[in-house]
Amino acid sequence: MKDGFIKVAAASPVLKVADTDYNADRLIACVKAAEKQGVKLLAFPELSLTGCSCYDLFGHRVLLEGAKTALKKLAGATAGTDMLIFAGLPVSLGSRLLSCAAVLYQGELLALVPRQHTEGTRFVPPAEPYGEWDFYGTAVPVTTELLFASSVLPGLSVGVELGADADAPLPPSAAYAQAGATLIVRMASFPQTVTAVDEARLSLRADSRRLKCGMVLAAPGKGESTTDQAWSGYCAAVENGVLLAESEGEDSLALTEIDTELLTHLRTAAPGFGGPSMGALFWGTGLEETALTRPYGKHPHLPADPAELPEYCRRMLDIQVSGLVKRMRYAGLDHCVVGISGGVDSTLAVMVSAAAVAKLGLPKTNVVACTLPCFGTSSRTKSNAIIVAEQLGADVRVIDIGKAVYQHFDDIGHAHDDYSIAYENAQARERTQVLMDIANKVNGLDVGTEDLSEFIDGWCTYNGDHTSMYDVNMGLTKTQVRANVRYIAERTEDKVLAAALYDVLDCPVTPELLPIHDDQIEQKSEDAVGSYSLQDFFTHKMLICGFTPSKTFRLARLAYGDAFTDEELLRWLKSYCKRLFSQQFKRSCLMDGPAVEAFSVSPRSGFLIPSDGENSLFMADLAALEKSLGL
Repeated sequence: MKDGFIKVAAASPVLKVADTDYNADRLIACVKAAEKQGVKLLAFPELSLTGCSCYDLFGHRVLLEGAKTALKKLAGATAGTDMLIFAGLPVSLGSRLLSCAAVLYQGELLALVPRQHTEGTRFVPPAEPYGEWDFYGTAVPVTTELLFASSVLPGLSVGVELGADADAPLPPSAAYAQAGATLIVRMASFPQTVTAVDEARLSLRADSRRLKCGMVLAAPGKGESTTDQAWSGYCAAVENGVLLAESEGEDSLALTEIDTELLTHLRTAAPGFGGPSMGALFWGTGLEETALTRPYGKHPHLPADPAELPEYCRRMLDIQVSGLVKRMRYAGLDHCVVGISGGVDSTLAVMVSAAAVAKLGLPKTNVVACTLPCFGTSSRTKSNAIIVAEQLGADVRVIDIGKAVYQHFDDIGHAHDDYSIAYENAQARERTQVLMDIANKVNGLDVGTEDLSEFIDGWCTYNGDHTSMYDVNMGLTKTQVRANVRYIAERTEDKVLAAALYDVLDCPVTPELLPIHDDQIEQKSEDAVGSYSLQDFFTHKMLICGFTPSKTFRLARLAYGDAFTDEELLRWLKSYCKRLFSQQFKRSCLMDGPAVEAFSVSPRSGFLIPSDGENSLFMADLAALEKSLGL
């Protein structure tokens, strides 16, 4: 349960209708199997000790007593088990017949939670929110207003709803979530239909996304009566709208891990939580590391399903083009001016500009594509830049800025062979001056090319490529930029353009600010700041999810396997954390540009930190990690 993870499972064993002793044994077997896999929370379907298809037998004294005896057997068999267990049974409370979730921990029956919406069943809702049930001499609370909070994992609190409760206009899960529940157990009782599983999956994803919680669902299985219906045994677990595990069939089991730290972080920025409090019973004894089985992809800023990537890219491009069109219309401008380097960022920017100009009904030549070679420009990047711009029909201008930069060096007394920071930045600022002045000259907009990844790591020259009149890439990570360029390359019918785009994708990322030899790219951005894929992973986990550097390290290990050593991961995490703070001054004065995710570094509406904040807490976390790894 370290790092906020809890291993959860939903199980639907094959039962025998009304054979409570047999069913107790089946549930016990599931508990024992789950315990071996480290499960800390296990959910069974509604009425799992009797079967949910007993019809009028539910009210019969024999079945009620049998269910109670079976519950005692289940409790006794799970004594000492560090697992919160949710089993279902009918309960007679006075004159009312209730369908209840029995909540067990270490052999103790903590409480009974009755179903609240019982229309069309043999059961009735509880008369009062609170009551007591005599369980072999122990008064057990029977209540709909109770959460089960972890004693060892901050942020983990569990609520349970049964059957049709989940489909109510105001389901119990909403009240539980408002009161602090980060995990909802759904003990289902729906029969199998051709659409039932799809509907359950859709409901789980939508509700967990809306409530920013984890949900675990178990539905009745194949042992139920088939007198009038069949049963799926569908089990699933979701987290904030993401399906993590599902299973369907005989003895189905869905097992995964829910990240309560993520859910708590998401709620801090969301309205509606922290509502009326509820009573809580505490459970849990020891904090231990949870073995992770859930997948973590290398590219969290892109869809996990490759089939969804084309539509995702289409939408990203639409956001970029729409933003640029609106700005040009508002400002009364009819030209786009783009500095093209042959790199992936400027390549995407010039293609977005071409699409915007076309949408405005303007000539293709209203895109002014300027390649501004200087001391570090290779023929490969220069050639790709020109080919892409020419194939788009842009007005291509080649402006060598070397002479102007040398004059500037002379003006400020900088030696021509002094390759310090002023040598590099002077070129970047000269390029920006040229682009902005051309934009003024042609009634145009200097379209920025820097992406979100470069703004986060500060790999840009302040008041150089750092600034523009409108940046269409500002909301895209490097991995998203590359995905968009590949999307266009795969769909264009222009073979010359496609070949140039694929070569752009193959080129190393480079600022081209230091002299080259033998026309080879020597200054590579990723040699200085690390893999952009890795950086984008860090951004997602630390800035969007709110994880610690050490937890981010753990997940990067899982996602990248042996692609990086522990030493390399630690090195780039340290670099990322240092640059995140030291380069904030550049992010504090960024130009306008459209976000494509619900995350940006806009100083007006995005992720903000002080420009002079300290990174000491982040570095201390990494120092402790380094020590634990023996590095």
